[in-house]
Amino acid sequence: MKDSELFHIAESWFSQQDWKPFPFQKETWKAFLEGKHGLLNAPTGSGKTYALWFPIVLNHIKNHPDYKTKHKKGLKAIWITPLRALSQEIKQSAERITQDLDTQMTVGIRTGDTSTKERAKQRTAMPDLLITTPESLQLLLSSKGYAKLFKDCSAIVVDEWHELLGTKRGVQMELGLSRLKTVCKNLRIWGISATIGNLEQAREVLLGPTSPALENSVLVKANLNKKITVKSIIPEQMETFPWRGHLGLHLLDEVVPIIHNSKTTLLFTNTRSQCEIWFQKILEKYPEFAGEMAMHHGSINKDTRLWVEQAIRNESLKAVVCTSSLDLGVDFAPVETVVQIGGPKGVARFLQRAGRSGHRPGKESVIYFLPTHAMELIEASAMQKAVLNSAVEDRIPYLNSFDVLIQYLTTLAVSDGFLPEEIYPEIKQTFCYQALTEEQWQWLLNFLVMGSQSLKSYDEYKKVEVVEDGRFKVNSRTVAMRHRFQIGTIVGDASLSVRYQKGGYIGTIEESFISKLTPGDVFTFAGRNLEFIRIKGMSAQVRNSSKRSNKIPSWMGGRLSFSAKMSELLREELYTAELPISKQGPEIRALAPMFAKQRQESIVPLPHQFLIETFKSSDGYHHIFYPFEGRAIHEGMSSLLAYRISLLTPITCSLAFNDYGFELLSDKEINIQDILDNSLFTADYMLSDLQKSLNSNEMARRKFRDIAVISGMVFTGYPEKGVKMKHLQSSSQLLFDVFKDFEDDNLLYQQAFTETFEHQLEEGRLRLALERIAQQDMVWKKCSQATPFSFPIITDRLREKLSNEKLADRIKRMTAKLTR
Repeated sequence: MKDSELFHIAESWFSQQDWKPFPFQKETWKAFLEGKHGLLNAPTGSGKTYALWFPIVLNHIKNHPDYKTKHKKGLKAIWITPLRALSQEIKQSAERITQDLDTQMTVGIRTGDTSTKERAKQRTAMPDLLITTPESLQLLLSSKGYAKLFKDCSAIVVDEWHELLGTKRGVQMELGLSRLKTVCKNLRIWGISATIGNLEQAREVLLGPTSPALENSVLVKANLNKKITVKSIIPEQMETFPWRGHLGLHLLDEVVPIIHNSKTTLLFTNTRSQCEIWFQKILEKYPEFAGEMAMHHGSINKDTRLWVEQAIRNESLKAVVCTSSLDLGVDFAPVETVVQIGGPKGVARFLQRAGRSGHRPGKESVIYFLPTHAMELIEASAMQKAVLNSAVEDRIPYLNSFDVLIQYLTTLAVSDGFLPEEIYPEIKQTFCYQALTEEQWQWLLNFLVMGSQSLKSYDEYKKVEVVEDGRFKVNSRTVAMRHRFQIGTIVGDASLSVRYQKGGYIGTIEESFISKLTPGDVFTFAGRNLEFIRIKGMSAQVRNSSKRSNKIPSWMGGRLSFSAKMSELLREELYTAELPISKQGPEIRALAPMFAKQRQESIVPLPHQFLIETFKSSDGYHHIFYPFEGRAIHEGMSSLLAYRISLLTPITCSLAFNDYGFELLSDKEINIQDILDNSLFTADYMLSDLQKSLNSNEMARRKFRDIAVISGMVFTGYPEKGVKMKHLQSSSQLLFDVFKDFEDDNLLYQQAFTETFEHQLEEGRLRLALERIAQQDMVWKKCSQATPFSFPIITDRLREKLSNEKLADRIKRMTAKLTR
């Protein structure tokens, strides 16, 4: 059958649905049928799923003209999704096509949620089209005879590639693809990505920088000018001294009319605890929403999440308070309005959330921005410009993740074993391992067999054996079983399941929160007040309580930092405060009282200025610096500066930082002129000073825990019998110390330091920030009291010591004193 006839089949299917295919969909079909690989760049809700399911099915029809009467079973295409929640949607899209075209093709899902019975069924007869996650793909590669399973697979689609790029799951995907390219003779690889700054590089990482696939590939862009409208919720009374404590709840009454005026509203919060609090407070004040409002975040049990997603689809819910768990393309049409509570910290995340509203081609997306404090209005204004100019971040891919590579090689050794000379060239073709040397490769092979130089006398680290033909193989059933349980690269704080005493499952909470509770304590979770009874195994047992509580679980990852793009946009927006009113946005104009108060004691900096403020209070001497680079950069910069000052004069100081700046608080005054005269903001010797300034050993030790788990040196335990986090921590710390003292050239030990500097402290961005500051004029303001800019940093420091009520009282007193 000719391609033109195949196109006709697709177009007539579209017209039966009263749709018309977009140019980008046709372009993707054409490239795919010509045998090309590619990356499709398309926004959420634009029909990207049909852009790739269609050519996969059409290609099958082309190669099997008798497809309606004869059907050969077996895996023909794989669709990778980073979120299990998306798999149902993707399956429904595929089934609509396969059934309407009478192809006899079956569609199946294989994720962590798939039952054992279903998996066993798949082992004997794989579906033609399989939807799975990066981890489940690796599990398939760990099964005996996987090459036979994949041999007729003609396509693999990696959905939401921008979410995987720049993470170790992305590296896992690169390795999986490197193997499938060899095993599947006619494989086409396609990625789907929302807009990111480095699309060309994203395609290179997906296909491999030196692989023939990259040369035979295309980048397809969906030029759909989707209209996104950002509306800021501006408080009637503007606080002159902003602080981060009230989670935006003072604007709760402004949100309710928005909910009333829409069929369905999604309220996005940045953290799970903020999500819990907002849900609780809306219901307390507006009980009429009971039954019409729900909550959705990653720690709530799967059944509840699926019920919420379905309820949004059939419009039986008025509002859902959620976190990033609903960011990605869970496909429900009728969401009319999106409210973003607090700064989203990144442009891409904001655009993704905006795209949940008007989630249909050609429809306008409306997103309301609700600032949790006055300074966030600057972010709201910056976001409006970002949306207009489509300014989006890059995602930085990993290099040389040896822990992921060790896990992958063990996976191959568990299945049919591998020959190093066959696998090495495949791995060298990936982006992550393009610079892997022969010497490093030999070290990794030795590690698999002996468990590193300093551990070779311990049998438990010897997992892989070299058999007669030189093949590396795992022969121990225990090692194989443990490895399969631990495949994956997401290592969090140990989670405990929260269950009623009678066994009903509510969700998961991190161990660090539960460990602070004593029996009888009441906390709020999943919209319920729960009394903590005891920990049993890996479960926290609870009962419902009628007592009110202000204890809300906090999850790690709750403190996102600004992206580089977001920092740049924020600075540009802040500088407009000194422009004539006619050139300012409504948000900046609304902040006039705050800026006026700031100018009384200090200045609002201009692009060529770097602001430093100092003043004395009962707490000590405050020295505050404003790079406006995001908290991750300020963490490194404050430590670096404190260390450099200590070389000039012996001093002890405590550090505090937020997204706008950082504070050094000391018991004696620091001479700022010394800082300026000695160029302490220089990027020279940055890395060695940073290593001395931070407890880099301690930070690397924390990173090493994850590396030890991913590489399989530390076992996290069997399901329901997990190893407690403190045991994991102590096992990995022991290994870290052994390598530090006896084997400091160990690749995994070195990787912990590389990741600390490159990923946690974003060393490259820190260097650029210091270079920018070196070009600016230093403006040092000796103030008599705290300024509106410094206030959020000071109050953040107090939050670490005080409960929410005490903090609110203290801030009331401070504000009253400052506004006198």
